Amino acid sequence: MAEHYAITWLWDEGFEVFHNSGCTGAVDIVGIKDGEVYLFDVKMNSDPNRANNSKARTKLQKELGVQYILFDSRTRKLRLVKHKE
Repeated sequence: MAEHYAITWLWDEGFEVFHNSGCTGAVDIVGIKDGEVYLFDVKMNSDPNRANNSKARTKLQKELGVQYILFDSRTRKLRLVKHKE
């Protein structure tokens, strides 16, 4: 469900969106905007008291530049996670 919210959110932000048709992999969504390609992994924020309680990106995700989109199921809000380099 979170991925579907993320897709519509990215559309609203002006992205062309491509969804991973499998259930595994380093990337859930590929977005293209202004000629740039963005790779996203959608995570559920299950603890409202923590800003980012998702697991750290894998080595491959870091190498690919994957960004997490965090979905809060209580509010149905999404946000990009600011990753440390």
